[in-house]
This record gives sequence, structure tokens and C-alpha cells, in this order.
Amino acid sequence: MVVTQENVAVNGGRRLTSQEIADTLRERIRVGELKAGDRLPTQAELAEEFGVERGAVRQALRSLQADGLLSNVSKGSPPRIAQPEPGPDHPQPTMVGLGPRLAEAFAAPQVRIDAVCLTAETLMLAMSEPLREIHAGRLHPQSIDVRILLPSRDIDLAFPVPVKGRGDDDPVHERWLAMRNAQGQVLQYNLNALRATHDIDVRVTFRALPFTPPVKLYLLGGTEVLFAYYTVTRRKESTDNGMLDMYDALGSKSLLFSFEKRRGRRDEAFVEQSQMWFDALWETITTDLTLS
Repeated sequence: MVVTQENVAVNGGRRLTSQEIADTLRERIRVGELKAGDRLPTQAELAEEFGVERGAVRQALRSLQADGLLSNVSKGSPPRIAQPEPGPDHPQPTMVGLGPRLAEAFAAPQVRIDAVCLTAETLMLAMSEPLREIHAGRLHPQSIDVRILLPSRDIDLAFPVPVKGRGDDDPVHERWLAMRNAQGQVLQYNLNALRATHDIDVRVTFRALPFTPPVKLYLLGGTEVLFAYYTVTRRKESTDNGMLDMYDALGSKSLLFSFEKRRGRRDEAFVEQSQMWFDALWETITTDLTLS
């Protein structure tokens, strides 16, 4: 960007663009600093805060209005933060609901995703949606921090397991381990590539759980939790080494339940407790995980 007198703020710093102002206000709404029903400061106050002309503020407000984040937009008084759209009446399958929620989370300047899952398959596939938006120039995160908890290779998994029980050679476990490693490596590669293509600060970290997670959990920016049960079923799969008869869970078909801080005290408590649970696991009984 070429710095001129028109885009230098009065304090000597670079003058913010309307998009950057909109992103800042959008993040304040996301984290609950601005809540539904709150009235924004006046355009004059916002212009003074950000060190810009009122035209840049008006353009930022129009962007937020188009996104459905503002209500009562008029020339007479500052707009209010809109009431959030109600969640879907019915939970969606993970592969349907996760991608759009990730794309919305990636609209924040600093993206943080925490996940607990059996493998990274669903997360890897759903991540294609925000990645496509970034490559198309519609999302512009400055940093991405992804932390993923996966079962350790050294434990006896509760599932998937052979129907007839484990032996010295367990092809079901080997199949799971190969999937865990390959899917995690693809996810890591695709995110790390954003450093070179878009100059985004990216960090992807894995740790190993000492148990089989009975549920999958995705924490988005500390403000939303997506939660789904693993339902174990018996199924058969043909492989190069023959037919595998196993008890397994198809996580991509699990119904995804959403909890958001802005929806009220019940959801807010669930999000906060889920984040505390994840952080406690990350910092205590989990171990470093190398995908190999």
C-alpha cells in the first residue's frame, strides 16, 4: 500500500481502511464486547477513535449492516447491535454444518480453533471452505492458531476395534492410525501453506489424548462450541488385506449442536466450561504428538 497524506491518521500512524474498521467492530461483536441491543457510538465518536474521516466510518457501518450485524440504521441516531439469528431448529450433520461455521470464524483477524476428535478427517474436509474464501480474497485473517487433540497411537482404543477382538496384529488399529496421521498432515500442510501465499501467521499443533474421545468438539474463537456424539456401529470395510469387520463411528454423519456465548447465559456457560475442559486437557495429561 502506498502511504499518502490521505491515509495517515492524525497521530502519525497509518489511517485505517473502512474494511479494517468493520473488522474491528465485527470482532467486538463476536467476543461479546458489543452485545445485542447495545447502541454504537456516534459516527463522530468512531471517527475520532479510529482517526479517520466519517466517510470511512459510514462505509464500515454499511458493511456491518449488510452482514446483518446492525439494526435501526438511520441518519438520526447510532445503530444498535442486531439480535443474533436464532440457531437452526434442527442440528445439522457435521459435514453440512461445520464448514460454514469455520468460514465465519475465519472472518476474525485472529483465528483460534480448538478441536477434540478421533481423527482430523471432518475438520480437514470442512476447512476447505474458509481456505477457499481466503484464496478468493474474501477473508483476510492475520493469524491462525489451531490446536487439535487426537488419541495416542499407544492406547487401546475403545473404537474402532475388530468385532472379534484384538490380536497381536490389529489391522483395524493400523488403519485408524494411518488415517489419523495422513489427515492431520494434510490439514497441517494446507494451513501452513497460507504463510507463503498470504503472509498469514499460522500455527498448527497436535497433542495426544490418553483415551478415546466419546464426542467431537470444536471451539471457535472462544465464543462458540460445536458438539457432536460419536455413535458406535458395526460395519464392514474392504481393504487390500481383506474384509475388516469392526465397531466404528462415522463422525462426518454425527449431528452437530451449536452453542454460542451471545445466545444467553446457558450457552455462555457451556462455551466457557468447554474451553476450560479443553485447556485443562491440553496443559495436563496430554503429550506431544508427531504425526508419523
